[in-house]
Amino acid sequence: MKYCSYCGHSVSRRIPPDDDRERYVCDSCDHIHYENPRVIVGILPIWESQVLLCKRAIEPRKGYWTMPAGFLENGESTADGASRETWEEARARVVDPKLYCVFDLPYINQVYVFFLADLSAPEFAAGPESLDVKLFDETDIPWEELAFPVVRTTLNHYFSDRKEGVYPTRNEAIYFKRPVAT
Repeated sequence: MKYCSYCGHSVSRRIPPDDDRERYVCDSCDHIHYENPRVIVGILPIWESQVLLCKRAIEPRKGYWTMPAGFLENGESTADGASRETWEEARARVVDPKLYCVFDLPYINQVYVFFLADLSAPEFAAGPESLDVKLFDETDIPWEELAFPVVRTTLNHYFSDRKEGVYPTRNEAIYFKRPVAT
C-alpha cells in the first residue's frame, strides 16, 4: 500500500499509538489501514449418498475439483455467502446449511468456513467459474485432482462422520512453514 484511501497522501508502516503491531498509517490524516484475513465460505452439498463437486475454471488450481466456495462479500452472513457461492459455481440450491468445518490458515491470511447441506433437488450445472459440476460417490472422488488441502480434509471428515451418523463442527488451524529463500 502506498497511498491513503481516505485522503490520498502517502502511508508508512509504523506502530500506531495504543497498538502492538505495524500497520499502514497515513502520513497526513493518521488513518490506520488495517489488513485482515480474507474469509472463504462454501458448502459441501449432499444428494443421497453423493457429494457435489465443481471443476475449477479459474486460477488458482484451474482444472482441479473443489467444493463450491468463494470469498464472503460485505453484508452477507457466512451461510448466505456459502449458499450464493453454491448457486454461482454449481447452479445448485441447498437447504438448511449447518456449520461443519472452520479452517484457520494464518500463513496465507485466510479463514475457510464450510457448511454441510442437502441439495434441494439433483439439479445443477456449471456456473461461470466451473468447467464441470458432478455428483460423486466416495469411491469415485478424484482424490489426486482436488484443488486444495482443506477440500480433502473436509471430504475425509464427512465420509468418516457419515459412518458414525454424527457430524460435529470442527475448527482446525493449519500452519505451513513458508520456504526459506536462499
